[in-house]
Amino acid sequence: QKEDIEVTLLPAGHCPGSVMFLFEGENGTVLYTGDFRLAKGEAARMELLHSGTRVKDIQSVYLDTTFCDPKFYHIPSREECLNGILELVRSWTSLTRHHVVWLNCKAAYGYEYLFINLSEELGIKVHVNKLDMFRNMPEILYHVTTDRCTQIHACRHPRDDDCFRGNRLPCGMTCQNGTPLHIISIKPSTMWFGERIK
Repeated sequence: QKEDIEVTLLPAGHCPGSVMFLFEGENGTVLYTGDFRLAKGEAARMELLHSGTRVKDIQSVYLDTTFCDPKFYHIPSREECLNGILELVRSWTSLTRHHVVWLNCKAAYGYEYLFINLSEELGIKVHVNKLDMFRNMPEILYHVTTDRCTQIHACRHPRDDDCFRGNRLPCGMTCQNGTPLHIISIKPSTMWFGERIK
C-alpha cells in the first residue's frame, strides 16, 4: 500500500542545523526527536506543532536521545550553565591578562551559544583554529577570532589533553610578552550530569 506522508522539520536546538522530524499521515502523527535541547515553553512557540489554536495530536514520540536515561534526571538549563561558566571565566580573566581559559570542546559544533554569550558579556573574543566552519553562521563571526592573544580559547588539537598538561594551550601558546600563562580548563559537557550524584 502507498500512503502520502507530510514530513516537517522542526528545530531541535541541539547544534546548528539539528532537526526533529514530524511525520503526518493517514495512520497518525509521529515525532522523531533525535538529540534535542529545548527550553521550557519553546515547543509551545513552534507554529508547525499546532493546527489552528490546538497542539497537533501526536500518537507516538520517538526519543532517540543520549540522555533518555534515568541517571540524567536533572540537566540544568542553558541559562544556569551559562551563568556558572560566566562567573568562573569572569573571576579568572579579571585577575590579570595572563589568566586565560581553555574551553575544552570535544565537538566542532554546538558551543556557539556559549561563545556568543561569553564574548558579549565579557567583551573577549573566543580563539578558534579556523573561521571557515562558521561562515554560514554570520551571527557568531563577530565573537570568534583566530588571534591567539585573547583570554578565552576554544582552539583544538588532536591531543588536546596532552597539550594542556604542558601548561600550554592546544594552539601552542605558553606565554604573552614573556609572561607565562595561567590556564584553567572548562569542559562544557552534559555527560558530567550522569556521572555526578549531586
